Amino acid sequence: MRLDHRHQVTRLWPALALSLFTGCFAGTVHRGPVTDHFDGESFQNLGDAPKLSPLTLVAAAMEETRGPWRDYAEEPSGPKPLERVGPGELRVTFINHATVLLQADGVNVLTDPIYSERASPVSFVGPKRVRPPGIRFEDLPPIDVVVVSHNHYDHMDLPTLRRLEAAHHPLFVVGLGNRELLLDEGFQRVEELDWWQSAKGGPPGLKVTAVPAQHRSNRGLTDQEETLWAGYVLETSGGPVLFAGDTGLGPHFDRIAERFGPMRLSVLPIGAFRPRVLHAVHMGPEDALKAHRVLRSGTSVAMHYGTFPMAWDGQDEAKYLLLRLLLKEEVRPRFWALGFGEGRDVPPLAPGADGRADAGR
Repeated sequence: MRLDHRHQVTRLWPALALSLFTGCFAGTVHRGPVTDHFDGESFQNLGDAPKLSPLTLVAAAMEETRGPWRDYAEEPSGPKPLERVGPGELRVTFINHATVLLQADGVNVLTDPIYSERASPVSFVGPKRVRPPGIRFEDLPPIDVVVVSHNHYDHMDLPTLRRLEAAHHPLFVVGLGNRELLLDEGFQRVEELDWWQSAKGGPPGLKVTAVPAQHRSNRGLTDQEETLWAGYVLETSGGPVLFAGDTGLGPHFDRIAERFGPMRLSVLPIGAFRPRVLHAVHMGPEDALKAHRVLRSGTSVAMHYGTFPMAWDGQDEAKYLLLRLLLKEEVRPRFWALGFGEGRDVPPLAPGADGRADAGR
C-alpha cells in the first residue's frame, strides 16, 4: 500500500467510526402494503443501486486519491432574498449543500435544509462544514413548505427543522416512514408521501408531488432502506420544478420526464461522486448533464457540493468539472453553478424548449 493510500484510509476512519456510532441510533420505519418498490419491510430502487459495505468503501477509497478540502473559512453571506415573487415568476437561491430556496407564485419552498455545524446525529463527530450557509437563517423569507428528500443526516437535519418549525410553522413534506419522527419532535404539519403522491395541505396554487430517486435511507445500522427516499416536483403556473434530492442516474428520470417534462427548472446533485462505486446513488457532473437532457430542462442548478466533505471528490472538484464539461458543449445547456447565497430569476420555459441556452456562470 502506498503512503498516500494509508493517509486516505486514515482520513476515512472518522467516517467509519461515525457509521459504527450511529448503530446506537435509528429512525422510524414504514410498514404497509407491498408495492413495486416496497417488499413489506424495505424499499428498493427502480434502477441498479447495490448496497456497499464499509469494507467495499475502504477498498474503493484505496484506488483513488482524495481531493483537497480547505479549512473552515468565514465568508460573507448573500443578500437577503426577496420576501415573495409574483405570479408566473420563479427564483432560485443556492444556500448550501442540498439546501435551496425556491420561490414561485408567491410561495416559498426550502429543500433539505441544513444549518448545523456537522452533518451528524451528534455535535462532536461527523462531516463538518467548511463554510457558513450562503443565506443567514435570520434572513430567510417566510417559508411555506419544507421538502425533505430522505433521512440521512445531511438532508434531514433535525436541529434546523426545529428552528424552521419554531420560526415559520411550514408544511413539512417527507417520504413514507418519516412523518412519525417529526411528529415525535412536536411538529404540527407533516405529510408523508409515496412516489407519485401529492401533498394535500400545501398552499393554494402549488402542487407538490413526490417522485422517485435512486438512493438509500437510514439513520443508524438497524433501519436501512426502511423509509422512503424521493425527489419532488413543484407544479407552478410557469412550469414544473424538480428538486431531485440525493440520487444517482437511473430510469426514474425518464419516468419523471414522461409525467411532468419539460422542466422549467431542475435542481440536480453533482457532488459526493467519488469513489466511483458511489455513482449508483450519487450523480457526478457528467450524470447530472445527462439528467438535464432527459428532463428537457430549460434551466438546471447544481447542488450537493462544496459544503461538507462527504466523499472523495474535493471541495471544488464537482463544480469545476461541470464548468469544463459545459465549455465543451457545442450549444451550451443553461446549467448554473450558483455561488453560495446567490439567487437568480429563472427564465420562462418557452414552447418547444429543449433545455439549450447559454450556461451562465
